[in-house]
Amino acid sequence: MSISRKYGRTYHYPFSPGTTSDDRINTEYWENLSRLNAVIHTEKLDGENNCLSQYGVFARSHAAPTVSPWTRALREKWNLLKNDLGDYELFGENLYAIHSIIYPEITEHYYVFGVRVLDKWLSWEETAFIANCFDFPTVPLLTQCGDFSDRQTYENDILALVNQPSFFGSIDTQTQQPCTMEGIVTRNIEEYDITDFQQNVMKYVRKGHVKTDEHWIRNWKRASLKTERHVED
Repeated sequence: MSISRKYGRTYHYPFSPGTTSDDRINTEYWENLSRLNAVIHTEKLDGENNCLSQYGVFARSHAAPTVSPWTRALREKWNLLKNDLGDYELFGENLYAIHSIIYPEITEHYYVFGVRVLDKWLSWEETAFIANCFDFPTVPLLTQCGDFSDRQTYENDILALVNQPSFFGSIDTQTQQPCTMEGIVTRNIEEYDITDFQQNVMKYVRKGHVKTDEHWIRNWKRASLKTERHVED
């Protein structure tokens, strides 16, 4: 039995090329969006989804807290925050270990993208506020959209966004060449119920994005922060 509810499965846009056999597609995304007042597009960072709650630091499974070596620093920070978390569950992208993209301009290793409180996901404004209270940055906010009058224009705008490099710079680990961001995550700017997750959050992932495997786990490397890179230079 899980200690808490894990992060929901994020469905892909139908025009997202980076899907695999076990991914799910939101074929009704336009109808879902049309019921919302506004959404934001945030950068999908290439790291590990980690949750901080009063019970510990969790990876994808919430059956037990994670003990991976790349979450050690995050677990140390959690130890200082645990008594203040209460019902807040912070979800963020842990970039401590390099996956498929190197980010030369990151200033932190953990970027919050969602805050859950009991049966609600907080609005983006509240999410940013709570993240700041615990001294965490949020994932890069790319743009906000409240116009759902033309589907093709909406899709073209997303394609223009994802063809850009990461907000933190992005280098492909295999080629060592600059690359585009991994993708974007779209979410309702307002709060919503946890049971409505799939209708309020969706994503686009670039074509051919490499997912990590057991080989990566045996040979993982720590990501340098921007300040550390400048010192090394």
